[in-house]
Amino acid sequence: MGEITHVSPLAPEAFPDLPVIEGVSFAAVAAGVKYADRKDVMLAHLAPGTAVAGVFTRSATRSAAVLDCQEKIGHDSAAGAAIVVNAGNANAFTGKNGATATKAVTNAVAACLDVPEGRVFSSSTGVIGEPLPHDRITAKLEALKAQLDPTAIDQAAEAIRTTDTFAKGATRTIEVDGKAVKIAGVAKGSGMIAPDMATMLVYIFTDAAMQRADLQSLVSELNQSTFNAITVDSDTSTSDTLLVAATGGSGVEVTADSAPFKQALHDVMQELAHLVVRDGEGATKFVEVRVTGAASADDARIHAMAIANSPLVKTAVAGEDPNWGRVVMAIGKSGAAADRDLLSIRFGDILVAEQGWVSPTYKEEDGANYMTQQELLIHVDLGLGDAEDTVWTCDLTHGYITINADYRS
Repeated sequence: MGEITHVSPLAPEAFPDLPVIEGVSFAAVAAGVKYADRKDVMLAHLAPGTAVAGVFTRSATRSAAVLDCQEKIGHDSAAGAAIVVNAGNANAFTGKNGATATKAVTNAVAACLDVPEGRVFSSSTGVIGEPLPHDRITAKLEALKAQLDPTAIDQAAEAIRTTDTFAKGATRTIEVDGKAVKIAGVAKGSGMIAPDMATMLVYIFTDAAMQRADLQSLVSELNQSTFNAITVDSDTSTSDTLLVAATGGSGVEVTADSAPFKQALHDVMQELAHLVVRDGEGATKFVEVRVTGAASADDARIHAMAIANSPLVKTAVAGEDPNWGRVVMAIGKSGAAADRDLLSIRFGDILVAEQGWVSPTYKEEDGANYMTQQELLIHVDLGLGDAEDTVWTCDLTHGYITINADYRS
């Protein structure tokens, strides 16, 4: 894949100013895993007692690193921990070499930082089917250790990028019992993005003190309405990993029942998820798909994803064509309950179709003008019940083809 030389038109103006999270430090180096002259390996060192929770891709061909993390994630420990991530090579579909490479990296990190190997979580993202040159990573561990810095989370965000056009970060600070609790996270993802979870890696850190079971419960719940509610191209990665670490550095204890903390964590997760969509390969439009009036929550999600994943809908959005007939098509093919004569379709506030036909108040020029915006809402009310759901996607442009036709070169 050639170097990305442009930035998505949907990108934020700048990487956010992320706060220091007491109990975690970061470093990033250029190891030459695949890319030349850019940082491609990041290391996070976590304080003793840090609780770590995670959710992972359910792909049947998930990577060796994902499998290794899944084996480790359910264990409590008072020891320190580490996260090591490389970009450029997914270490997926590499047979026994995959597990060997993963263990070589995690064992070396454990020895370097004096933490248990069972507390070293690794991720790899990039090309599938090529052996991971793990010696290039392990050769840089002492350099990474020497550079560990609590303020270097922005460098970690840069190092995990593949086809991303910008680094992604988000943060929230709340008060609990009069004391500040901070959350900061970074993500990578641009293509091969669809629920289950959505080539996406996410690392979120908080200085709250939490029991691992409480943290896991929150992460699993919030994932459904954030990272599992986005799609760029309907393709599920072999490498998706979301890790959330609570270091306890603030000294403030938080449980799964803490509404302010839950909301703040949700907001960080949702913002990072939206940034992934805004960096969708070739994207020029950010699209919210809202389905209301469904017979069940499952039906609402099925319809929303049918619309969001439809190449015909997405290419119409790219061409700024208010082709509501393609939305009708996506609803009809989804397999979930729908009644042609009860549903209505809106583009933003514009009523486009209702009662089985185009709305008598709809003007094509209004729809066409609306579609020129960068941020769009497609709202379908099914008229069958009270259930609803919302997902987010982007358009499908020639840029997506250009990026992926050239991905391995």
